[in-house]
Amino acid sequence: MSQCAEAAAVAATVPGAGMGKSGLRPPMVPRQASFFPPPVPNPFVQQTRMGAARRLQIFFLGIILLPIRALLVALIILLAWPFAALSTACCPEKLTHPVTGWKRNITQPILKFLGHAMFFAMGFIVTVKGKVASPAEAPIFVAAPHSTFFDGIACVVAGLPSMVSRKENVQVPLIGRLLRALQPVLVSRIDPDSRKNTINEIVRRATSRGQWPQILVFPEGTCTNRSCLITFKPGAFIPGVPVQPVLLRYPNKLDTVTWTWQGYTFIQLCMLTFCQPFTKVEVEFMPVQVPNDEEKNDPILFAGRVRNLMAETLGIPVTDHTYEDCRLMISAGQLTLPMEAGLVEFTKISRKLKLDWDGIRKHLDEYATIASSSKGGRIGIEEFAEYLKLPVSDVLRQLFALFDRNHDGSIDFREYVIGLAVLCNPANTEDIIQVAFKLFDVDEDGYITEEEFSTILQAALGVPDLDVSGLFKEIAQGDSVSYEEFKSFALKHPEYAKIFTTYLDLQTCHVFSLPKEVQPTPSVASNKVSPENHDESTSDKKDD
Repeated sequence: MSQCAEAAAVAATVPGAGMGKSGLRPPMVPRQASFFPPPVPNPFVQQTRMGAARRLQIFFLGIILLPIRALLVALIILLAWPFAALSTACCPEKLTHPVTGWKRNITQPILKFLGHAMFFAMGFIVTVKGKVASPAEAPIFVAAPHSTFFDGIACVVAGLPSMVSRKENVQVPLIGRLLRALQPVLVSRIDPDSRKNTINEIVRRATSRGQWPQILVFPEGTCTNRSCLITFKPGAFIPGVPVQPVLLRYPNKLDTVTWTWQGYTFIQLCMLTFCQPFTKVEVEFMPVQVPNDEEKNDPILFAGRVRNLMAETLGIPVTDHTYEDCRLMISAGQLTLPMEAGLVEFTKISRKLKLDWDGIRKHLDEYATIASSSKGGRIGIEEFAEYLKLPVSDVLRQLFALFDRNHDGSIDFREYVIGLAVLCNPANTEDIIQVAFKLFDVDEDGYITEEEFSTILQAALGVPDLDVSGLFKEIAQGDSVSYEEFKSFALKHPEYAKIFTTYLDLQTCHVFSLPKEVQPTPSVASNKVSPENHDESTSDKKDD
């Protein structure tokens, strides 16, 4: 798109477009269209509502069922511990060789039986569909959606395969010994090479041709509310071996199992589940998925195909949320924003906009500064104007409308991040900053006075009586602004770049729309910002 065409598109935006009124907006280009909001805004929240009758039922059933089931579970764990201890006797915490021979032949069937007995004691009615693949057919199981700690039932049904677990978990009394009996792949939070070592261990076991047990992986990496499948991490798909997808369903009228970042705690879910007459769970083993040559070289492609297949079978959508979105949720809560404000579909945003965790986290701090005073943690036109220290004008409404992607009259954090990356940062280059500085430096003395600054902004925003003293004081360290001060401010506040470039483009359109005999002859302006460069300054702004 040419400069004139883009400026015309911006100029076509009517006043108030950012406030939800009808009017033309800049056309959405393909790259922007790929940032449509996800079908499920927040897969990390679960709200289970119970009426008075249901609460009474839980109370009276709990008086009988809760103590009985708690005692049975404790008894089964105590019975299983000696067999787990026998299985792992004389074995290091981090295994270098698989447990084989009589130890495995004796202990595994007993532990598997006790695992079934424990879930039965908790009231679970398990329905198994499909056929469990052998280690030769599929060295790795991938289970989803991962929504609760009760998903461990998939491990029992699959024949006690190994799992990926934190190193700290195997040090928990009783439970740690049972976990070690599964010969887990241990992850350490302290070791900086833990991720690489974990992947290497998964590859080593998956390609051992049946010497190690099969591996069960929850590729989502965190719990959701089962409303969608979030991004699959590639770890289980890096070995390039066949995998068997495992689907988990909990078809119950009352959901007492979902364990998300916002919802019931571990203890509350255990008590609610133990107080139910029974809890249904379905475990479906899908056909084994074999990667093709392209997928063997691209684990993300393989993971995407398997995820889409599982989502289609479950009848739910996919989103690009990931564990990093959970971290952003927590950060948003710490910044007194609604926790869901931090959800941006981290995988998609980071990949398409080339942003890392630190960059998006920094934007969250900036966003919180603007939105902290608003209700619901969203930015309205007034907060936007107050942050920029500018009045609500036509140009500001046009800029706001470009950020407001869903036309609801407010900007959420996801729209803010996309707007900065797509609209402002490409316009915030060294060349644009130099051109903008020379635009303000009317007398070309290498400094911008408050009068010069006010004159240009009044013209750019169409507000003759604009007071810019507050904004000028933020930029200037004295009575005038040097180029370095101007550049530093522009880089820290890329929102202004779009205002400058829109003004420049509209001026360019005006000049080129004049008859040729009226157009001014281009002249080389003196450049006190960078004297060695006497080329004409042109905008290198790229199409969004």
